[in-house]
Parts: sequence; structure tokens; C-alpha cells
Amino acid sequence: MSDVKHETVLVYAECQDGRLRRVALEALGAARLLAGEGGSVHAVLAGGGAGASAGEAAAELAARGAEVVHVIDDPALAQFAPEAYAAAIRAAAEAASPSAIVLGHTAAGRELAPRVAAALGGGHIADVTAVSLTDGGGAVFTRPLYAGKAFEQRRFLPGVTQVISVRPNNLPPAELAEDGRRGDIRALAFAPPPLWTAVRDVVRRTSGRIDLAEADIIVSGGRGVRSAEGFPPLEALAQTLGGAVGASRGACDAGYCDYALQIGQTGKTVTPKLYIACGISGAIQHLAGMSQSRVIVAINKDPDAPIFGVADYGIVGDLFEIVPLLNDQFKDLLQANG
Repeated sequence: MSDVKHETVLVYAECQDGRLRRVALEALGAARLLAGEGGSVHAVLAGGGAGASAGEAAAELAARGAEVVHVIDDPALAQFAPEAYAAAIRAAAEAASPSAIVLGHTAAGRELAPRVAAALGGGHIADVTAVSLTDGGGAVFTRPLYAGKAFEQRRFLPGVTQVISVRPNNLPPAELAEDGRRGDIRALAFAPPPLWTAVRDVVRRTSGRIDLAEADIIVSGGRGVRSAEGFPPLEALAQTLGGAVGASRGACDAGYCDYALQIGQTGKTVTPKLYIACGISGAIQHLAGMSQSRVIVAINKDPDAPIFGVADYGIVGDLFEIVPLLNDQFKDLLQANG
């Protein structure tokens, strides 16, 4: 198996509500690493990124190392449809002739990456959490297995188009180009394919909140919050810290909160810098979604709760006493630090 040097790497720059998602910049950072000094990076903006704020998003991509930003605007991309978005990426691939394509391992990325890889006759490595280069200029990709209990390193066979989807919050985002260079922004023609599905409307249950998958800080509640009325103290702490609120499946099944907040094997996988688990026992299904968090703080009345087995810091006590105290302390610290 030989190493592969990339001449051109294409990034699918995913947007949400007309703004670049942070994982798009993390994918761009990975693409710049893969391209190296002699390669080039192209990006494609489609649908949500090709609307009124496309110019701002494209300019940011161009300032952070994308030499060419392909902007595709079409009514077929007004709502997410896998067939249309995959075709848009393929159109950009035809224009850029990349040896690798990088996407975020988001809900959309999980749909698009295998479709694009299959259409191009390429390979796909999913849920990448680290990228390292070999002495020959090739790349080795690290991804978790068995709910984060093990990791494997994989590389592509030579001669195939490489499609890589990167897990949010694991790779550094692309920095601004040091030499101040700006890439070109070009409109790209696009012929939408026949659509087998149509999205009529999108109901956002987490409107106004930070996306769980990209949050640096998450305050999460389990059955220990006892009821829906137990979540406001967690929301107050999350607001103070600029974080998001999550929940275990147990809390969601009990009707304490919406399933959109569920973290775990059957919910979202998160890797924040700080994860505060409140009243969560630490069932294996929940640990599968958050055990890769950089710092885990557990608050639970049961000193034998499994969550303490993965926590960096543990507090044995009543969350309804501890969370408000933490909130007050953080407020004081933030106020003291300006």
C-alpha cells in the first residue's frame, strides 16, 4: 500500500441557517493538511450557504485557505435533499478534479459521503477524529470503534478518490491564511437530478440554541432531574457558560425533555471541551455518545454510579443544590474576569 499525495482536496462547506457550520472550517483545516504545501484546496457552497449570506461564507472560506470556492445556487437545494446535494458535490468534483473530498460527519454528511464515494467509485472513511501524515506524504485516519472503547487507523488504497467525513469538535479549524491571500469565488452551473424525496418544511426544535454536536460546553441531565421542571437550573448553568443543554435517553423517555437533546448511542455523539453530567447514572448507551469529551464532570447522589468511572471530576450530592451553587460561582468568576 503506497502513500498518496494530494494535488487538490475538495471540501463540502456545510451551512446552517445561512451560516458556515464550525465543522466546515474543521473540514477545511483537514483539507489544508492533506493538500500540504504543494496542493490546493477547493470548497463548495450549496443550498443553505448559497443564499443571501453566501458572499460572507465564501469570503471566510477564501480567507482561510480555500483557493477556489464554488458557489452553487438552485431551487432544488432550497431544502436538504440527499440526491440534489450529492449531485452538487459531484459537480464541484468535476470542476476541481480532487483526489480527496472532506465533509463534516454530521447528519447531512453521513448521508452525502457514501453517496458521493459510490458515485465517484471512491472509498469512504467515516467519523474521523484525527489525521496524521506519513513520511511519504500520505495520510492515516483515526476513527473510534465500539462506542469509543477502541480506535483504528485506516488509509486508502492508491488510485481511488478519497472521501473523508470528520467528526465535529475533534480537528482544529482552518486558520486565516498568514499571507493574507484570498481565494477565488466562482458560481458553478448545476443540473439538479430527479428527486425521489421532497422536504416540504423543516421544524427546528432547538431554534436559538447552540448545536449540541458543535458545543464546547454541554450541561446534560438524566433521570436524576426528576421532571421537566428539573431542567431550568441546567439551562441556567449552560447559559452562564455559553454552552448547550443535553440529556440522557432516560430523561427523554421519561418525557422530561425533547428527543432532540438526546446524547448517546441512539442519540447524538458529542465531544465538547467540558461535559457536565447532572443526575446521569452513566449507562453504556449514554457513555457511547459522550465519553470522548475532553473534561467530564459528574454530579450524582449515588457514589457508585458508573458515570464516575469516566469522569475527570466527580461531585457526590444533590444536583439541585450543587448546580445553582456552580452557576453562582461561575457568574462571579466571569464577572470578576470582565
